[in-house]
Amino acid sequence: MATDSWARAVDEQEAAADSISTLQISEKEDKAKPEENGTVKANVQGDGQVAKTEEEDKEDKAAQSLLNKLIRNNLVNTNNQVEVLQRDPNSPLYSVKSFEELRLKPQLLQGVYAMGFNRPSKIQENALPMMLAEPPQNLIAQSQSGTGKTAAFVLAMLSRVDPANKWPQSLCVSPTYELALQTGKVIEQMGKFYPEVKLIYGIRGNKLDRGMKIQEQIVIGTPGTILDWCLKFKFIDPKKIKVFVLDEADVMIATQGHQDQSIRIQRMLPKNCQMLLFSATFEESVWNFAKRIVPDPNIIKLKREEETLDTIKQYYVSCCSKEEKFQALCNIYGAITIAQAMIFCHTRKTAGWLAGELSREGHQVALLSGEMAVEQRAAVIDRFRDGKEKVLVTTNVCARGIDVEQVSVVINFDLPVDKDGNPDNETYLHRIGRTGRFGKRGLAINMVDSKSSMNILNRIQEHFKKKIEKLDTDDLDEIEKIAN
Repeated sequence: MATDSWARAVDEQEAAADSISTLQISEKEDKAKPEENGTVKANVQGDGQVAKTEEEDKEDKAAQSLLNKLIRNNLVNTNNQVEVLQRDPNSPLYSVKSFEELRLKPQLLQGVYAMGFNRPSKIQENALPMMLAEPPQNLIAQSQSGTGKTAAFVLAMLSRVDPANKWPQSLCVSPTYELALQTGKVIEQMGKFYPEVKLIYGIRGNKLDRGMKIQEQIVIGTPGTILDWCLKFKFIDPKKIKVFVLDEADVMIATQGHQDQSIRIQRMLPKNCQMLLFSATFEESVWNFAKRIVPDPNIIKLKREEETLDTIKQYYVSCCSKEEKFQALCNIYGAITIAQAMIFCHTRKTAGWLAGELSREGHQVALLSGEMAVEQRAAVIDRFRDGKEKVLVTTNVCARGIDVEQVSVVINFDLPVDKDGNPDNETYLHRIGRTGRFGKRGLAINMVDSKSSMNILNRIQEHFKKKIEKLDTDDLDEIEKIAN
C-alpha cells in the first residue's frame, strides 16, 4: 500500500521514528539506555540502585499496549469464550470458520493469507461477519492484545473503501502516535496487494499544506491531529467517512483530553457511518464512553477465565528484612535447580537492587525497568524467552501478558498491594499465573518480611480459598520436580 504523502510530509525528526527500532513513548521522561543485550548490567549502577527510580512504577496503559504488540509474534492461545450480544436478536449474522466465507475481495484475501492468518481467531470468527454485513453494523468489542482484533477491523476498513473515490472513507483513531504507527503497519501489510487504496497518518509531525484536501482513502491518527484535520484545516470531510474505528478505548480514556476529542470527531460523522470500538477492558468508564460513541451496537465480550490456581503450588518464606529475603532467595537457588524464574518487586528501586545482587552472585539476570523504552523492554523479553537469561526481575506494570513456556517459578519478592495497602488479589493472580501455563504445573514462592505482609498473605489465601504453605526443607524434593 502506498504512503507517498506520508513520506513527503513528515519532517526529518518524525521520519526517523518510522522504524520500529526508534519508537519511543511520547512525552516521557528521558529513558535509561540499556546495553544492546538488554541485561541487568546496563540498568544497575555500581551501588545496585537504578537511577532516578525512587518513585513506584506507574501504570502506563499506552506503553503496555504497545509492548504487547511488539512481543507477540503469534495469536494468543486463549481459553476465553466469546459472548456475543447482538443488537437485533433476529439478526442472521453468524460466525465464520474460514476467511473464504466472508467473500472478500481477492486482493484482500491474498493479504490476509500473506500475514499468516490461516483461519479466523475467536474474536475474528464473531466480529468479522458483523463488521462486513450489509447494512453496516456498529460494534463494541472487548479483546486483549494478540487476539487478531487489529487485523479484523483493518479488514473491515479496507473492505468498505471505494478506491475510485479519492477522499478519506475509513478513519481510525488511536490514543498515541506509536500505536497509530503499529496499526498502520497492519494496514500496509494487509493492503499490499491492493495498491489502489492509500493510507495517510494523521499524527504529530505530518504537516500538510493549508487548503489541500486529502486524497488517501484511509486515515489513521491520534485524536488531536484528526480533530484539527477535520475542523480547523478542513483536510478531511467527515461527512464522507464510512467507517470510524476507535481503538484501545481503555487507553484512550486514560489519556487526558482524548475522550472529549474522540467524541467531537464522532459527532461530525454521518449518521450512517459504521462505528467500531475496541477495548482490552470493559470497566464502567469504558462502557460509559463506548455508549456515547457507538449507537445501537452489537457487543462482543470475552467471558472471564475462571480463577484457577489448581496447577500452581504456593509457598511462603518468613524473613525479617529485604536482605534476609535475598539470602532466602539464594538458599532456594542453592537447594534446587530452576529452569527460568520471574521475580516481582513492588518498586523499580527494589527491582534494580535485587537484580544487581543476583547478578553479583553469578546469576544470568534480566531487568524490566519502567524507565526503559518500550522496544528495549520487548528486546529483554525476547532474550528471556530465548533462554539467554534465566531470571527476569520486574515490577507489575512491565510484565503483563508475558507468556514464556519455560517459566516454572514465580517469586513474589514483595507481595502485591494496592495504593491503600490492601491485598491486590487480581495482580497476585496475574503474577503467579505467569507459571503453570500451557497445562503444566507451576510454583509460586512468596517472601514475607513483617506482620503486615503476613496479614496481606492471609487475606490473599482467604480470597482464593487456597492454602499457602510455609516452605521448609521437607518440600525441596517436590518443588525441585516443579521448578526444573
